[in-house]
Amino acid sequence: MNIRILSVGKIKEKYLRDGIAEYAKRLGRYCKLSFSQVNDEKTPDGASLAQEEAIRKTEGERLLKQLKDNEYVIALALDGKMMDSPSLAAHLEKLAVQGNSTIDFVIGGSLGLSEEVLRRADEKLCFSPMTFPHQLMQIILLEQIYRSYRIINHEPYHK
Repeated sequence: MNIRILSVGKIKEKYLRDGIAEYAKRLGRYCKLSFSQVNDEKTPDGASLAQEEAIRKTEGERLLKQLKDNEYVIALALDGKMMDSPSLAAHLEKLAVQGNSTIDFVIGGSLGLSEEVLRRADEKLCFSPMTFPHQLMQIILLEQIYRSYRIINHEPYHK
């Protein structure tokens, strides 16, 4: 299976890049993992709702250009479905059995995802009602994908 993490903005902090690299290495035995980033837009201090919407729309257009019609898209969004780790593992296994060879996980920028990206998504997934920095979210997502493959393969993992 091909899994791609599509996100807004670059990871600048070395400790986050190191964590991402570690999980990418671990996942190498289970799937083909790739990353794509699109540029983020600067959000001015005190931005109006209209300015924020325009930023989401611009970033969303960049994300949509990266998505192909035959890819299964899971958008990370606060109003998405919440799952525990075994449920996510079962879901990923089911998607693979159904013939979804490429799954794109989409992580928005600091203002979230545009409505257009959310409409394109095949589903929305929420990790927590709390908000996390989009850079940190990549590591959290990768850890859960790794944990899912460990569960699918009946390998030990920390509960």
